[in-house]
Amino acid sequence: MNRLFLAILLVVSSWQSLSAQSYRKIPNNYFNRGEKLNFKVAYHSLLTGNLTAGSATLELTHENKQIGGRDTYHAIGYGKTTGLIEMFYHIEERFESFFDEEALIPWYFSRNTIENKYQKNDMVTFRHKEKLAVSPKKTTTIPEYVQDIISAFYYARCLDLTSAKPGRDFPVPFFLDDSVYHSKVRYMGKETVKIKLGKFDCLKIKPMVATGYVFDDPYPVSVWVTDDQNRIPVLIECELSVGSARAELVSFSGLANPLMFQPK
Repeated sequence: MNRLFLAILLVVSSWQSLSAQSYRKIPNNYFNRGEKLNFKVAYHSLLTGNLTAGSATLELTHENKQIGGRDTYHAIGYGKTTGLIEMFYHIEERFESFFDEEALIPWYFSRNTIENKYQKNDMVTFRHKEKLAVSPKKTTTIPEYVQDIISAFYYARCLDLTSAKPGRDFPVPFFLDDSVYHSKVRYMGKETVKIKLGKFDCLKIKPMVATGYVFDDPYPVSVWVTDDQNRIPVLIECELSVGSARAELVSFSGLANPLMFQPK
């Protein structure tokens, strides 16, 4: 009887320990619910010259959905081709992420992609206590604090770059298409950027991507985020296997803090 009682105590205590598991707390002074960023996308190649290629938005809704008793942010990323490119190559993508308000880790992610006649729909539920990501196709073991590709953007905005020197890498594992990618964000230093909205003092970062069909270089993307208390991206440049793409901030609303820049 004593052994049975002891076994029950061990099971109960282990369950309580699991259910009360604590997660990291990432200080966030950079974004709030209601933030919306709008971008214009352009494409350049020797064959086509400069072309308006599309538009994109990244938004944090006002929703605070509780998942497992924890507050979340609801982020939506949407992009589509426009202009002449739309006549030959149609792309439309919508990504959604519900990610933890304190730990900035995802609880639910969805993706809807249309590329001409190709379509892809995906849904992932993250069970961080069990270190599992569950999609309709498979269940995958994930590392601690893995991101999806949307929550990774918001997490990267909160990185502590106070004493970082150019060239320093910050590990950011993320999950996409039922696979775990052990990526990094490389801090490149401070630069001043001029776009149509004005002149911005920025921090330059380079996220690592998987090489292959689209990318030859593991660091093909350069992102300039404001060197203030918002850290919103104002310019993104990407070298592709053929040509290059550029996304420029054209409007913003709902920022957590005043935006520091010199308007034109």
